[in-house]
Amino acid sequence: MSAVLFDFSGTLFRIESTESWLRAVLAEHELGLPEAEFAASARALEVAGALPGGASPQRLPEELAAVWAIRDESAELHRAAYTGLARQVPLPDPALYDALYERHMAPAAWAPYPDAVEVLGALRERGISVGVVSNIGWDLRPVFRAHGLDAYVDAYVLSYEHGIQKPDPRLFKVACDALAVAPQDVLMVGDDRRADGGAADLGCAVHFVDHLPVSERPDGLRPVLDLAG
Repeated sequence: MSAVLFDFSGTLFRIESTESWLRAVLAEHELGLPEAEFAASARALEVAGALPGGASPQRLPEELAAVWAIRDESAELHRAAYTGLARQVPLPDPALYDALYERHMAPAAWAPYPDAVEVLGALRERGISVGVVSNIGWDLRPVFRAHGLDAYVDAYVLSYEHGIQKPDPRLFKVACDALAVAPQDVLMVGDDRRADGGAADLGCAVHFVDHLPVSERPDGLRPVLDLAG
């Protein structure tokens, strides 16, 4: 392989828990909730699918269905989709919905998988280019910089910057072109069989990892080193 493309959320990084997310924003706003109410609110936000990078909605409100389908095509759509889901859950201050959305973009809300640096560093040593291809509505580059992974990434291809979202093969082609490699010489690594599997339509090889908490997937990326050759 000449290059490896990685998905972001659930592949190289994992978002914090819904409880941590909500607790951080409440603390920032100097708001408290009784523990039982806090637990119920966190659970309701998780069921709603309000945390980007977290669980999918268990029930998608009809009024959000259209924006949800194309949420990763622009920053505005992404924010509207996720704040819309969050607003299905009563919270003590209306300002919290936008604050929750802002929190999920903070580097502190994300943790790299334990083997991410090792694998990216090994690819760099072998002269294999690395790209990040993500369905997302915001600039994730600061997350990579804050966690020391930016030095290993040669190109970022983010759906909202191109108005195209995976599994559309055109987004993977943008990444291949950015790295000046042929799709047949590229491995795409992701956790979503539908979205990331779109790379196969372009001719890329595809490898899937499990979207698990960081503590439960210590070495899920290491097989990439064997596959990349």
